[in-house]
Amino acid sequence: MIFLPETRLMSYGLVVSTGAQAIVSRPRDEGSDQELALPPDLEWLEELSVEDGDGDRVVAGDDGQKRSYAETARMFKLRRNLDQLDSFHRQKEHDVLQTREELKVCRQNIHGLVEQRDALEKDVEQEKAADNSVAVFRLRTQHKRLCQKLQSEEELEGDIITELKHLELELNEVEVELGRFSSLRQEVQEDERGFQVLKAQKATTRLQQEGRVNQNLQLKMQHLRDKQAAMMKKEELEGQKKIEERGANRKIAAKYLKETIKRMHQQEAEKEEQNRQLLEKRIQAVTSLKSNIAATQESLRVQQSRAKANAQKKEQQQRQLRESLQGQGINGIKHIYQQKQLETVKRKQEKFEERQKSKKVAIVAKLLQEDQLVKSRKRHEAKPPKLSNTDKLQSLARAREHLLHYLDAGPPSAAEERATNLREFSGYSSSSSSSSDGEDPEETMHQEVDHQIPADSLAEPEFSGLWDDNYKKLLNEKTTLMQTEVKQEEPASAGGKLDVPAKKVQAKKLKHSPFISKPEVIIFKDFEVGKIYKKKIVLTNISYTTNQCKLLGVSTQLKDFISINFEPPGSLSAGMSCDTQAVFQPMINEDLEGDVQFASALGLFSVPVRCTIKKCELEVDSQLIDFGSHVVGQTVSRTITLTNKGALATLFSLDTSTCPSPESLHVQMPSQVSAHTCQETSSQNTTCGSQTSSELMGTGEIQPEQESQELPEASQHEKPVSEASAAGQEAIPQACVSTDAETKVDESPQGTGDINLGNIREGEIGPFESIKLEVVFTPTVPGEANLDFHIKFSNLSSKPIPIQVRGVGVSIPVWVVQPSIDLKICMFDRLYQDTVVVQSRASAALKVTFEVRPEMRKHMEILPKTGFIQAQSSFKAQLKFLPRRSLSKDAKTFFDSYTGVLEVPMTVQVSGQVQPVHFTVQACVTPSDLQFDRTEVDFGYCSIHTSAKSSVRLTNLSLLPQDFGFVGAPEFIEVQPNDGFGTLLPEETLEIDLIFSPNKAKVYNFQLNCKTEINRDFPLSCRAVGVRPPLELSHSLVQFGATALGDHSTAVLYLNHPHAKRNPSKPLVAPAGEDATAPEVPRLFSFSLPKDSHVGITPAAGRLLPGERCLVQVTFRPGLLEQEIKEEAERRLHRAKLLREKELELKRLAKQETKKEAPVEPSKGKKASVNPKTKMSEEPKQDSPTESPDPVDIQLEYSERYEEARACLLSSFTQRYSEFTVPCFISDGDPPEEDRQAPPTWSPFNTLYLKLQCPAVQPSLLVISNNGLNIIDFRQVVVGVEVIKRFTVQNISRESLDLSTLLLDIHGPFCLLNALRCIRPGEKHTLVLAFSPTLEKKFCETLEIRNHKMTLWVTLRGEGVVPVVTSSHPGGLLDFGYVFQKESTSQVLKLQNSSVVAVGFRVLLASLSSTRPRGGVDRVDVLLGNYTDPKLHPTVGTQNYSGLSVFSFVPGGGSIAPGESQDVTVTFQPDHPSVNYSDKLTIQLMNETEVCVVDLKGAASSHNMYLYGGDVLTVPIESLIPPLMTSPTQHAEAEVTEKPSIPVLVTLRASYSGGALTPAVRELQVGCIRSTPPSKKSAEFSWDTVASLQQQGFTVEPSKGTVEAGLKRTIRVTWSPQSGYKPYEVVQTCVPLTLKGDEKSVYKVTLMALVSNTAD
Repeated sequence: MIFLPETRLMSYGLVVSTGAQAIVSRPRDEGSDQELALPPDLEWLEELSVEDGDGDRVVAGDDGQKRSYAETARMFKLRRNLDQLDSFHRQKEHDVLQTREELKVCRQNIHGLVEQRDALEKDVEQEKAADNSVAVFRLRTQHKRLCQKLQSEEELEGDIITELKHLELELNEVEVELGRFSSLRQEVQEDERGFQVLKAQKATTRLQQEGRVNQNLQLKMQHLRDKQAAMMKKEELEGQKKIEERGANRKIAAKYLKETIKRMHQQEAEKEEQNRQLLEKRIQAVTSLKSNIAATQESLRVQQSRAKANAQKKEQQQRQLRESLQGQGINGIKHIYQQKQLETVKRKQEKFEERQKSKKVAIVAKLLQEDQLVKSRKRHEAKPPKLSNTDKLQSLARAREHLLHYLDAGPPSAAEERATNLREFSGYSSSSSSSSDGEDPEETMHQEVDHQIPADSLAEPEFSGLWDDNYKKLLNEKTTLMQTEVKQEEPASAGGKLDVPAKKVQAKKLKHSPFISKPEVIIFKDFEVGKIYKKKIVLTNISYTTNQCKLLGVSTQLKDFISINFEPPGSLSAGMSCDTQAVFQPMINEDLEGDVQFASALGLFSVPVRCTIKKCELEVDSQLIDFGSHVVGQTVSRTITLTNKGALATLFSLDTSTCPSPESLHVQMPSQVSAHTCQETSSQNTTCGSQTSSELMGTGEIQPEQESQELPEASQHEKPVSEASAAGQEAIPQACVSTDAETKVDESPQGTGDINLGNIREGEIGPFESIKLEVVFTPTVPGEANLDFHIKFSNLSSKPIPIQVRGVGVSIPVWVVQPSIDLKICMFDRLYQDTVVVQSRASAALKVTFEVRPEMRKHMEILPKTGFIQAQSSFKAQLKFLPRRSLSKDAKTFFDSYTGVLEVPMTVQVSGQVQPVHFTVQACVTPSDLQFDRTEVDFGYCSIHTSAKSSVRLTNLSLLPQDFGFVGAPEFIEVQPNDGFGTLLPEETLEIDLIFSPNKAKVYNFQLNCKTEINRDFPLSCRAVGVRPPLELSHSLVQFGATALGDHSTAVLYLNHPHAKRNPSKPLVAPAGEDATAPEVPRLFSFSLPKDSHVGITPAAGRLLPGERCLVQVTFRPGLLEQEIKEEAERRLHRAKLLREKELELKRLAKQETKKEAPVEPSKGKKASVNPKTKMSEEPKQDSPTESPDPVDIQLEYSERYEEARACLLSSFTQRYSEFTVPCFISDGDPPEEDRQAPPTWSPFNTLYLKLQCPAVQPSLLVISNNGLNIIDFRQVVVGVEVIKRFTVQNISRESLDLSTLLLDIHGPFCLLNALRCIRPGEKHTLVLAFSPTLEKKFCETLEIRNHKMTLWVTLRGEGVVPVVTSSHPGGLLDFGYVFQKESTSQVLKLQNSSVVAVGFRVLLASLSSTRPRGGVDRVDVLLGNYTDPKLHPTVGTQNYSGLSVFSFVPGGGSIAPGESQDVTVTFQPDHPSVNYSDKLTIQLMNETEVCVVDLKGAASSHNMYLYGGDVLTVPIESLIPPLMTSPTQHAEAEVTEKPSIPVLVTLRASYSGGALTPAVRELQVGCIRSTPPSKKSAEFSWDTVASLQQQGFTVEPSKGTVEAGLKRTIRVTWSPQSGYKPYEVVQTCVPLTLKGDEKSVYKVTLMALVSNTAD
């Protein structure tokens, strides 16, 4: 682990110091008891303190001060920070120890590797000696790998050492921090001890409290146990007492049980006696019934015979009448039919009159009830005594007699009756309205109460309802209130100017006002805004004395609209009157009510004023329509009159919806009572729910016209209120007031389709108009028919009027049991039969005749046509239905040719029954045809080696399923599926495959026959031509096994070109009946593969000679389509985009919530003002969405998204099955000789077809590395360098897989480095592959990863490249010259990479190599003379005393990019004087190819002057041990004595050849080293005794001179033998050479010369 110690330590130190300073330096307000707030992580301290009570909040410490919450929090916070610092220190110690262990292990590994390397070097030397090149190559490879490992371990060692130093530095810094906080730690420890003491005290106190609580709890438990024991004892006593009582009760019960059983036995005996008597009575009744039945049968026989005789007689009369009429030229049948119709009309008229009579009775009864109601209103002052039951019966008897007398007077006509009823109704309504207008409110209330009292003829309830008491209380309260108002107004009137002398008044008390007005109520009806209305009022004094009248004014709400023109008449005697005019000018369109107030001597009185706008007053003449009983099939109509008595027009509509309006539940009006009056009455009643109804209907609008719908019948236990009111003829207007109980009645309107409304269902009714609405009753089935509908109006103030319609349908005596005979689905030309059952409920036999429509007589028949049905029995007839093809023409009205539905109405004529019996025969007629989509199938040309398939579509045109089968098919034709047999569902189309496999080359014409189960044949003509192609395939069908995606399957087949023995001039296709043989010529073939088939054929094209055979390999490589992968990538991209948008939206919502929850506090000061800025600056960064990926990237074949989509599809792939047909085109021969480039001719008849069945399954192995590609490309690799790549696969199957591979080429560059293993489902395995090319070329191999399910093919490819790297130095000697000791000089070598790949290199130094030669004696001659032999490698010379190499280089290795260069700097840095510094520098590539080998040489001196040249006098190898230290006395002596001269030997060899002597020449060099601080003084050199040298033949040039710093001077020494020189004589002399620089040096140069022959 590598931490950032400075940041981490500073953070910890900052936390501790800041926390300490903040807590210690926090001031405490004097006199303030408020403690500082605790941080969130120490809130539990406050809870702990609160639990201990107020007394434990503070505890005295050692210093006498109280410990607060803040101090405790500070202590815990410091302890937490110190613990964190200690933990950090322990972590650092652990890291240092761990790193040291790793360093130790690394060094052990290095030591082991060095030992292995040494051992390998020894083995290499041994194998070299044994000349075993294979073993040497293997050992060198191992040595190379071992060196690489050693190098990596050394690099790891360096990294670990660096990391260890870094960790030790961090540990030291942490320990320093620990030392800084030692005093703070002691303080915290003291605080903790104090806190522990405080905690112990609190624990002791808590234990004491818990002890007291436990003691109290034990006392409570003891008390509870005592209480429970007492209760248990009490329960035991009570239980014992109950047991005793139970025993006593059991005895009493046993006694009564015996008595009950005895009584039950007696009752059973009595019951048996009664049953026996009842059985005897039943036997007697059965006996009498038998005798009665016999007598009835006898009478029936007599009646039947009489009826038969009458019928015969009647028939004879009819026949005679018909004959007579025919004799007169009259149609007898028509005349008889008219007579029957007249009789029917007459019977209907009689029934109608009876119905009218019953309705008249009902109307008169209602009129009588209304008369009684009027009389009861007149008797409101004195309530008559209740009548007894006898009186009620007498009144009912009188009413019945009056009704009979009225009926006996002769029934009036319908028009007169309607006019009379209308006059009575209008008179009653006008009288009621006038009476209601003339009465005062109190009298009106009394009249309403009397109106609600039932008539004398009605029975009173046993007890009065609660609503009566409430209503009486409300009436009394209103009366009292009015009396108090009058009393309050009397003093006000007395204070006026009215002064009437008091007169004696008769004893009769007035109950009315002193004046009466005419009219009693001032009514301005149907006014219009803007017009002026005037009305005259006559006031009459009806008091018993003279009176005066004064106008006080009008009501407040009428002041702006009504003005009174009143002139005071003065005193008026009794009976006198005066006139007043009221002028009304309306300004608003609203109803107004008020009064005109007058004052008289006797008191105040007022005249009511009512102003009404134009309104709709709608009513009907009857709300109940009862059609009575009618036979099924008849049609009866009734008419109701809708009258508008108002001055406002409105729209109306008839609503037959099943949900009645609220008014229909509450308002039930009797006949001839206006709807408007009933609404007013119900609105004045306090118990009526009219307000709710008006609110509900206030927003209603007129509904559109609706068709009459069949309403569901009401349940028997629910009786509608309207039906109850209609059943009882004594209904009174009290029905308008509904109670709370009545509102809860669920009135389900009954209705049926037998009752329909007329044509007028909506329209407009004008003012004072009437509209007649028709209701039609046509019973279709026996039973009661009901219809409840409402008349709704567009005027919101007009409430809907409910109408109830009732009717009863009576069934006819003869009926068909099954009125609708359904023959289901029938086919043409097939016979179908059914039975028609006729049932009779008549008491006599009847003749029935079955009538068939003329259009259907060819297709339908009923046998017998005529028969007699006995009384109360049934009659059966046989219905035969044989539909012909001409049905659509014969019965167009009954048969729908498009749908095939036949619906024929049939009639049964019954003698003596006007209404015939109708029933319907239904059938769906369908054809039995099967239809092919084509009439002829042409297979074309088909090879005898293959099969041709053609599909036809067989359609079942029938509505019934049909079985079919192809029978009698030839052997060369195959019908599929199911061998040509099957079942076709109705209107189903089945695709039939016809497979034609010719066995001979000829023309085929045949016919297939499809036969159905009803023995119908449907032929299908077929034709084909069989041909023999010139080439043959060994297999025409290839069925591949289940192949996984990424794997491949291979099939091998042969393409043959057989010999043909026939004349080539014959045609390709022979005539019918003859075999066709192709000519024997070379053939070209070509396979045409379909697109996206993942199939490959090799070879895809070629040429075959006659008799040749070609092997064809078919490979199936299933894979995913590119379009599928791109679509999946687009879906994943869209899904990712949606998720990203959703995340951004959630973040935005979270930010908004945090902003709402965290308001800005103004007390924070600067800190609060800075935070919003930082938040605002961060928000754009967080809210800015990441850029959506470009969809264009998906189009890239190997993009990341593309591979993700591909991997997703592979993992979710299940299976896929594909079939392909590959045509093989065969040419007619070679191209023409004159133009070989011309395309050959191809015949479509010679084409071969190869069918491939290719199932693909999910792969068990999935490549998850390398972007999912099965290709590992090592690209260009330098020859001799090994590159490693990894390849990961995953098991995506549900089974464990054992992986294995085939061996790669052992001499190839590819190698699998790790072993394969078994991987479980979902696991992954990584294969390590290495590529090490040895040649400069491209390599490619296939690695097969096998398991028991699939084989994964991995392509390995790479290219070996020879590196081309050159050096600026050609190699050889690199002389650094002389330098000062402990100074350095450098030279640069430039490496240039001219290859196309990056090349790695390394720099090796012989002195640093572990394999350098020891001693170097064999390399001494390199340093002795001229450097003439470049092949010799210099030895390692003198090295520095410090142990470091005298030569160094930078860099030691690296990589050079293609076309780039790299500089290698070589530095020479000696630490002591020597002329034997040497080394060898080798620049080597990673494949161990040497770029250049450089011999390094240099010399060091302690002085600036040096002499170079001459012969070697000493051994070039020096000891690295520095010279021993001399004593001070020796050092003083050495300073006194002169320095010894340095010996130099120069050997001169003159050559003698051919009588000519060549002088010997040697050169010496004197140089001056440039010092680091440049010296201005130049160096000098000089030879001593030069003259003596010349005598011996030696010449020195120059003899003296100067040398500039950093330069060299060459001294040329020449020797020529003098005269008198003796052969083989050595001339020797010694000459001193003095060098003067920073120090004077004397070289003793010994010159030795001789002459040598050339032969030597």
